[in-house]
Amino acid sequence: MFSPADQQHMTEALRLAEKGLFTATPNPRVGCVIVRDGETVGSGWHEKTGEPHAEVLALRAAGVRARGATAYVSLEPCSHQGRTPPCVDALIEAGVARVVGAMQDPNPRVAGGGFARLRAAGIQVESGLMQDEARALNIGFVSRMSRGRPWVRMKIAASLDGRTALANGRSQWITGPEARRDGHAWRARACAVLTGVGTVNSDDPQLNVREVETARQPLKVVVDSRLQLPLSAKLLQSGKVLVAAAVEDKAGIAALRDKGAEVVVLPNPLGKVELTGLMRELARRELNEVHVEAGFKLNGSLLGEGLVDELLIYLAPSILGDGACGMFGLPELADLAQKRLVQFTDVKTIGGDIRILARVVD
Repeated sequence: MFSPADQQHMTEALRLAEKGLFTATPNPRVGCVIVRDGETVGSGWHEKTGEPHAEVLALRAAGVRARGATAYVSLEPCSHQGRTPPCVDALIEAGVARVVGAMQDPNPRVAGGGFARLRAAGIQVESGLMQDEARALNIGFVSRMSRGRPWVRMKIAASLDGRTALANGRSQWITGPEARRDGHAWRARACAVLTGVGTVNSDDPQLNVREVETARQPLKVVVDSRLQLPLSAKLLQSGKVLVAAAVEDKAGIAALRDKGAEVVVLPNPLGKVELTGLMRELARRELNEVHVEAGFKLNGSLLGEGLVDELLIYLAPSILGDGACGMFGLPELADLAQKRLVQFTDVKTIGGDIRILARVVD
């Protein structure tokens, strides 16, 4: 169905899409290549919300050479009026003869409608080329559109024996500088960095991106059931902060708002923050990827409620012993059949540490 040339051009479209890794949110990362008679005549990628989409930029670059050409796009062209006009209209008007898409847009406002309109206009449409790669690039957008919640990636820095902090809560620094820099790159691609008030009290993190260049800082989210976040916390000194609480403490809420933070109250029956509700709230705010850097208690709660999609674990060449804190605060298992499964997707050395990427098996 697809030729080696098709594969080559879609690879280029995906490479372009990746340029929006840190900036395109809440929109998907999309790249487009226009090819005529085997020659690339135009290309583009979507940089950020409100600016032209990849197809429009590629068509502008191609000009009249787009007529009769093939457009390779990493995501189905949009067919609705959003912050910008529909891309299908631009493709039809430009007179392209063929559109090759990597995957269908999971947005219910599109969801095949873009391809259908192109076909109705007499344009040859084919989709599914390098679909897995395209989906991985926009895993958060797909999650938000299809499940109503962000993709949750949990970062953990641990010793070789799986210990994340000393018994007193101190955890800075278990891993080396290279691993920390790599972790900041993962922070930079996320829409939000989430932690618990316990981690704030123990480490007083800034929770921002510092080790790599970024044009955008993610939202800082703190799970703080009883509104115990210190007003002197470093994370309150800059950037946007959202505090998720479980109590309607008017004085505490007012104090945090005076520091520039926003507070949402989402209690569960046990007087804790309703974590599933929090994820729905983050999706409502158009957050695609959430990067968790928390302690073992919140880690365990998120995992136990089925809200963790991916683990980003850095293992240091050190041993802290049984007295130190583990990765997850979970109930004791009575049988190995109750164990939680993960699937390793990538293992590599980062500096002196080992980085493991693993998907949580549903």
